[in-house]
Amino acid sequence: MLLLGGAIDAGAEPLLRAIAHPCAVALRNDRHLRELARLRESAEADRHSLLTRLGRQGLGDTLIGAEGGLRGVMQGVEQVAPTDTPVLLLGETGSGKEVIARAIHVRSRRAEAPFVRVNCGAIPPELADSELFGHERGSFTGATSQRQGWFERADGGTLLLDEIGELPLAVQVRLLRILQDGSFERVGGQQPLRADVRLIAATHRDLHAMVADGRFREDLWYRINVFPLRLPALRERRDDIPALAAHLARKSARRLGLTPQQPSADELALLLDYPWPGNVRELGAVIERAAILGEGRGLAIAQALGAGGPGAPRPRAAPAPVVESEAIAPLDQVVRAHIAAALRHTRGRIEGPHGAARLLALNPNTLRSRMRRLGLAARDFRD
Repeated sequence: MLLLGGAIDAGAEPLLRAIAHPCAVALRNDRHLRELARLRESAEADRHSLLTRLGRQGLGDTLIGAEGGLRGVMQGVEQVAPTDTPVLLLGETGSGKEVIARAIHVRSRRAEAPFVRVNCGAIPPELADSELFGHERGSFTGATSQRQGWFERADGGTLLLDEIGELPLAVQVRLLRILQDGSFERVGGQQPLRADVRLIAATHRDLHAMVADGRFREDLWYRINVFPLRLPALRERRDDIPALAAHLARKSARRLGLTPQQPSADELALLLDYPWPGNVRELGAVIERAAILGEGRGLAIAQALGAGGPGAPRPRAAPAPVVESEAIAPLDQVVRAHIAAALRHTRGRIEGPHGAARLLALNPNTLRSRMRRLGLAARDFRD
């Protein structure tokens, strides 16, 4: 029996143990059930986020353009998704490479495992090894703890290496090894590790030309170029613009809390006539700007396109005069001057609605990568 001081009678101890054991099991099971419910809720949230990114209500639905300008791409997706074959996605910035990569993932046997996207252009060259393969504590200054790299985090799932052409040559060697045998070592580590990862690479660059110039390893090129898929630019699939515009208008209305509106016939004509250098990403920006300007009463497409910003329509160019070849500057020089002009206009701001990335219809990380390659620094353009 229990005493007032809290001591336990020797005869009562077995009884209390018998009572305590199922109670402990019940508590432990309750914790497990709560954790399982949390994981399921998290997985459902991730699934909902994925479907939102894909612009679909369910995984069985088709992507916008799947029966139109993306028909050939989606046929390739259906063919390669069930395999573990590496896929190389080629296409201009903003053409939807990440969406197609996710479509491959959700149709594969790895659909319940992680999908991890890494923008190689946003990784400083000196940290690329650590970011991709991880590091051990104390392996370099600032490595205060062990860190898993992106390959470990994507184990069992799919890893999208976006802008793979930006990776340094030294990192390309280690990437080739893990693609060949699935093994790697963390920076500062000596223990071989393994990761079961399906690789999807994406780029807007001409990797074949980079191989010829020695800027991309030929053996890695052969390894990732097993199943290439080229995504058409939006100007090459104009028949998809009405459906895309309607979908993006509904999406913008939900996000902004506005009454859903659809573009009129005249507004669709404006959208169809625009060249879309920023592809679907630029179309999304223009539609959202039109929804804001319309204030829930309509879509101010003409105003959004003619606002003098990145969506301003370009006049039809007159035939270019013939010039001597000596007067043509190298492409990098022209690109550098164009980026510098944008940075001067934005006073060194890169991101945001008034940033240089928006003016140039580029992803901010892609712009930073090009600035590093061309020797441009945003601080040089700030007041």
